[in-house]
Amino acid sequence: MHIPDGFLDPKTYIGTAAAAAPVLAYAVHRTRRELKDRQVPLMGVMGAFIFAAQMINFPIMGGTSGHLIGAVLAAILFGPWAAVLLMTTVLALQCFVFLDGGVTALGANILNMAVIAPLVGWGVFRSLRGLGMVPATFVASWASVLAAAAAASVELALSGRIGLGLNVILPAMLFWHVFIGLGEGLITGALVAYLGRAHTEVLPRAVREPVGEEARAS
Repeated sequence: MHIPDGFLDPKTYIGTAAAAAPVLAYAVHRTRRELKDRQVPLMGVMGAFIFAAQMINFPIMGGTSGHLIGAVLAAILFGPWAAVLLMTTVLALQCFVFLDGGVTALGANILNMAVIAPLVGWGVFRSLRGLGMVPATFVASWASVLAAAAAASVELALSGRIGLGLNVILPAMLFWHVFIGLGEGLITGALVAYLGRAHTEVLPRAVREPVGEEARAS
């Protein structure tokens, strides 16, 4: 999923960075207002977990790879905008310290995994919350992986650097990420189920309470 240097042309890596920048600025604004002090230590622990999970890569084609993302887990625990910042921090550290993902492609990687994945995943989770916390988490995690993979496919095709069209890149990326997404859904669903039973206090009210309870209480 981490796009390396040389896979994107200037118009694509500049365009994706420009698209991600205002979202990050808005995420900073929202996170300052919404994130509680007691959540900061857990955010650090979760960042380290996501960092480690993303370092396990599965080769796909043309030098690209797939891996777990962790965006929905971050969005459920801290909210979608804090998740955007957490995922951006993880991606920047991986890029500059471990050379996982290219510097020129950092804007695209942030757009795919730190913006699209958590926001799409959170939207799916909220829309399916009535099915139950764990089923909604599973589907949202799966959808977030596919959305990020589809975005990466479009960027690679627009760049034309790997010599393959969208009709080849998109099916190949989605095929493998269907299965990677199932793994992400199972892992994220299991973690959220465990936290819901053993550590309910770490789950935000909007996540742990049945649909409608939050609205009636407010």
